[in-house]
Amino acid sequence: MTDVPPDARDDAAQVLHCALAGDSDAVVDTFDAVVDRSGMAGAYDVAWCLAAAMVGDSVPHGTWTLDFPGIDEARYDARWVARFISAYANSDVPTGEALFGAALADGQLPECLLTLAGSAVATLRRRTV
Repeated sequence: MTDVPPDARDDAAQVLHCALAGDSDAVVDTFDAVVDRSGMAGAYDVAWCLAAAMVGDSVPHGTWTLDFPGIDEARYDARWVARFISAYANSDVPTGEALFGAALADGQLPECLLTLAGSAVATLRRRTV
């Protein structure tokens, strides 16, 4: 994982805690607090940490392809999450940053971050079953 500040890991843990509790307002509040403290760069770091939680530590290095049938027809936030996770899995920071910036410019970033948090929780729950 790209080096991120310790605060980003703590904030990502808080986002996951809130998402596990089903409290989407608290997820939004946590991201808002991160932006207030660290700007959009801080929110990006938290999103990257959430992607790391989804992908895990045991992914071999190499090129990964996105296998998401119907992705082009999916909602914006679902397409964004799939592509953001793919960028993380491929250690492709420039693509991750471009996706983040595009969602921000399109006014879709809050929905994308909520979907990312929900996807991370769903992935973690599947792993523990």
